[in-house]
Amino acid sequence: MTSTADDPLVSTEWLAAHLGDAGVKVVDASFKMPGVLPLPVDDFLAAHIPGAVFFDVDAVSDRASPLPHMYPDATQFARDVGALGISSGDTVVVYDSGGWVAAPRAWWMFLSFGHGDVRVLDGGLKKWRAERRPVETGKAAPKPGKFTAVFDPAYVRSKAQLASNLSSHREQLVDARAVNRFEGGVAEPRPGLRSGHIPGSRNLPYNELFDAASGVMKPLDELRAAFTGAGLDLAKPLVTSCGSGVSAAVLTLALYRLGVRGSALYDGSWSEWGLQDGPPIATGPA
Repeated sequence: MTSTADDPLVSTEWLAAHLGDAGVKVVDASFKMPGVLPLPVDDFLAAHIPGAVFFDVDAVSDRASPLPHMYPDATQFARDVGALGISSGDTVVVYDSGGWVAAPRAWWMFLSFGHGDVRVLDGGLKKWRAERRPVETGKAAPKPGKFTAVFDPAYVRSKAQLASNLSSHREQLVDARAVNRFEGGVAEPRPGLRSGHIPGSRNLPYNELFDAASGVMKPLDELRAAFTGAGLDLAKPLVTSCGSGVSAAVLTLALYRLGVRGSALYDGSWSEWGLQDGPPIATGPA
């Protein structure tokens, strides 16, 4: 279990007290599915926490990959993050619009590239605004920072690794998508993908880990019950997955809060595995 010192979450009260500190950099990593308007960057321009910069999950990615927002290499991550005014010595606080979709993804990316001093704002912009805290509008114009990135491949898994896991069962896999998508009962939102899940995986929809009304992540005992209720053993290796490697990080964050270390994120997730020429799939309940 995490202690207060290594809890990846910070409260709105903490951020309000440290807003404007020279070494605290606030990052808006809000994300939406393709075609959903207004765009996250337009939401940012309309209202964001004072001093925040916009972390575009689609832009801070491998542009050469045909898959959505795959991890970039360390050189690109360092360049993109430095352009946001972030340096290696900074405390980074990431938030999103309040639906817990992408702030954990950005948090995990920072950890993956060697930056341990990163936190997620509990409740995000939704809670911040509900408390009538200040926001500002318009573009951010940060002074470039100096960020050094070293990628640790242990933080992510590839299709090949998970295909090998089908026979070895060395790692448990948990899918953060909604039940009807996991079971293959509905079409995937991204065209051309098969419906179903990776054989042997368990299902824990990411929105079951936070309170919809307040936007805050649920207490540790409820998080633990959610994972064990999904048939997962927190003492054994875990890999999280979802539609495209974003909302899976909500589960990764919850696992981290429960003291689990060494979990990994399947970066390609269903946008890769679910391709028509992809590996075997399963349908129905876990």
